[in-house]
Amino acid sequence: MRALIAMSGGVDSSVAALLMAEHERIGCTMRLFDKGNTDDSRTCCSLDDVEDARAVCFRLGIPFYVFNFTEDFERKIIGKFIDCYRRGITPNPCIDCNRYMKFDKLLARARELKCDWVVTGHYARIEQNDGKYVLKKALDPSKDQSYVLYSLTQEQLAHIRFPLGGLSKSEVRRIAEENGFVNASKPDSQDICFVPDGNYAGFIESRCGKMKSGDFITSDGTILGRHKGISHYTIGQRKHLGISVGKPIYVVGIRAEDNTVVLGDEEELFDTTARVEDFNWISGEAPEGAVRCLAKTRYRQQEQPATAYPNPDGSVTVIFDTPVRAITPGQACVLYDGDIVLGGGVIVS
Repeated sequence: MRALIAMSGGVDSSVAALLMAEHERIGCTMRLFDKGNTDDSRTCCSLDDVEDARAVCFRLGIPFYVFNFTEDFERKIIGKFIDCYRRGITPNPCIDCNRYMKFDKLLARARELKCDWVVTGHYARIEQNDGKYVLKKALDPSKDQSYVLYSLTQEQLAHIRFPLGGLSKSEVRRIAEENGFVNASKPDSQDICFVPDGNYAGFIESRCGKMKSGDFITSDGTILGRHKGISHYTIGQRKHLGISVGKPIYVVGIRAEDNTVVLGDEEELFDTTARVEDFNWISGEAPEGAVRCLAKTRYRQQEQPATAYPNPDGSVTVIFDTPVRAITPGQACVLYDGDIVLGGGVIVS
């Protein structure tokens, strides 16, 4: 069996490559965004990352290739990121990168190379149950990445391997150190690769020009002041508003149609309902009726008890047992049954 290993230059994908030693292996790095030769360890995709991946492959004695996917990344990831923020939506480009790059473009490349699997360093598990593939949380809850993998289909799961799903991060680093990997103590990437300084609005303005200012308003329409452009804000934000009203105040709504940002008390951030579109059921089939589940609307959020109602148009209405803070359009809502991922989609309201 032949495996194409997605090598980011980090310790996780390096150990994933090692753990597939019983198979023929090909290492590869996807060139997605050229940020030059930088020692910024908070993000991936630098020239140093490529060289780290190459060094690990050399040590393992396996071939290594760099695939240039920059054009697709610009269109499907960066373009969508910019468009969403300009429309007052907060996207998750890491989910889109997994969906369109790792498990679309890379799987296609694997087929061209006659590889049976794409292997990544994600912390998640794939099992089979009654002839269906099941996506499950990692055993280490502090590293679980199943939230960003909700879009995987049955066909994709049949050709993907996650060797780290049963390991802790400390175990992964120990394995890397024992095998002399150059990146054994390399920090995990934290920020979005194409916005390493975390200034999303600045990045968007560098591409599209200065955003148009508009009004800060309350839910009843009272004008409180002026904002710098809707791309500077997201639901739940409190800091860097540049306005003082004598009490804590939060972004509770963004209205691109009239270029206003709605501010309010924290209580206004809580809601019990999320409408979710572009929904993917991991099983490949939507349930016929309501489903009791656990759901979360942010990567680092603890799942909350909820009921999911599939709609005839393929969307899903998720109703939480108790109000949830800052349900944000553009973010993902992912459903779980214990440690099994049922599916997920993009929040629209």
